[in-house]
Amino acid sequence: MEHLTQLEETARQAGCDVRRDEPMSRHTTFRIGGPADLFLTVPREDALAAVLREAGRLGIPIVPLGNGSNLLVSDKGIRGAVIALGGDFSRVEAVGGTICCGAAASLSAVGTAAAEHSLTGAEFLYGIPGSVGGAVLMNAGAYGGEIGNILTESRHMYPDGTIGVFSREEIRFSYRHTAYMENDAIILGAKLCLKQGSQEKIRAEMQELIQRRKEKQPLEYPSAGSVFKRPEGHFAGALIEQCGLKGTRVGGAEVSEKHAGFIINRGGATCADVLSLISLIQERVLRETGIMLECEVKRMGEE
Repeated sequence: MEHLTQLEETARQAGCDVRRDEPMSRHTTFRIGGPADLFLTVPREDALAAVLREAGRLGIPIVPLGNGSNLLVSDKGIRGAVIALGGDFSRVEAVGGTICCGAAASLSAVGTAAAEHSLTGAEFLYGIPGSVGGAVLMNAGAYGGEIGNILTESRHMYPDGTIGVFSREEIRFSYRHTAYMENDAIILGAKLCLKQGSQEKIRAEMQELIQRRKEKQPLEYPSAGSVFKRPEGHFAGALIEQCGLKGTRVGGAEVSEKHAGFIINRGGATCADVLSLISLIQERVLRETGIMLECEVKRMGEE
């Protein structure tokens, strides 16, 4: 506890917003998760470096957080310090055909900025409920597009406060995987290379994608998006529906009637409810189809 107090003081001096025992249910799109010992919102790179160095000195675990949109946090919460980026990290700027964006910028903000400058190639990002940092981390994508296809470089910070840059090749993008999943760097921002296009066509495509989301996805309930990775040659949602699992509930967690690839929080769902439902789905699909579904949602927190 003394170490947490020391880190808290360093964070405050660096200009961070600091909260103790912050419910993570406030910071995940699932609306699930117990308290984090410390929740730090960091506004600038120098503040992040100060916090990381002090946490390292004190031996306090650091947990980076994006928009919380692909995340399932333990009911027991998170020990150590959760770091959310804000302030300068939310900037989005167009320079010629390049969008320079901070890790905390929303993907919808990136899509909007691209459209305002008549830049095409990022339409698929619009409507994905995540941040740039999270999208780069897991090579987020939708409707045939992936952020790895348009990214030219990313910046990151190591635990000692030093900054590095990765090219697209160094990030090693693959389906829902990158080199960032294998190191302890925190993504700071990225550059996306786009092409000039018709603003009218760009906006029309963005609206079409949003409409498709509204029609096919249960956006009216808290969720973490698609729960499972796409099995080769199949669609997870179709396999789950094929097994008659739509509407199946465990506590407050339910397989969406609208899209079987989503687990929704019908109200009061716990992490334990979701994990039990995930196991039930995996077991049924494996038994009936011979396919083992791999979870896409990232688990975080005390077991």
